[in-house]
Amino acid sequence: MSTISVVIIARDEEKNIVRCLGSVRWADEVIVIDTGSSDKTPEMAESLGARLYRIEWRGFGNAKQFGVDKATGRWVLSVDADEEITEVLASEVAEAVKDSDFAGYDIPRRTSFMGRWIRHSRWYPDYVLRLFRKETGGFTSSLVHEKVEIDGNVGRLKHPILHYSYPDVETYMRKLETYTSLAARELHKKGKRFSVLSLVLKPIAAFSRHYITGAGFLDGVEGFMIASLSAFGVLTKYIKLRSLERAEAGDKSTAH
Repeated sequence: MSTISVVIIARDEEKNIVRCLGSVRWADEVIVIDTGSSDKTPEMAESLGARLYRIEWRGFGNAKQFGVDKATGRWVLSVDADEEITEVLASEVAEAVKDSDFAGYDIPRRTSFMGRWIRHSRWYPDYVLRLFRKETGGFTSSLVHEKVEIDGNVGRLKHPILHYSYPDVETYMRKLETYTSLAARELHKKGKRFSVLSLVLKPIAAFSRHYITGAGFLDGVEGFMIASLSAFGVLTKYIKLRSLERAEAGDKSTAH
């Protein structure tokens, strides 16, 4: 059995996949789950030695868990295609899995926004549970904001994952469109209801959380941009939830 399996989900990641895969060459096994790329991401992944699976898109949680199920390693390290594992983090991971008393590890993540590494704004250190024993953990089936549920104690690593998520505002807006749609569907599925109070207050709270309590003002203009875009994302999510409710009500009235 392998010691560490790296699991990566990807879709149309030509610009990122080479950097990502190059940063995990040290792993015993690298698995790429492609969720419907229209570019050369699958071919590039295979040419770089990854074990490739193509699956139908059913949400982030299901895609990541599919990769976990295919992994043969005792430990799983989940990495997104727009992330990089630095050499110092790779060494820390290798040490962490040796006779560990922990079932998993939180890892800090540092995100680049329009060419600047963000150090506040609730974007850093942004601890995420990404390294875990396969037999003790797995991903929730959430469409978005999936997380690892684990049975056992969780440790914490020091060195960050590098996240090249938002090279420009166009990329941010494309991702916002996807994530807000998925988040609205998730709320609707859970029976959460739209309210004018949420529409008004939650975007304001999101701005405050990033810019004021999250010290986004220390990230300069980019910190203000992040807080504003985050507030807009929350507003969009609730508008989409309202749209889903109206569509459902229309379907029911038509059925009668």
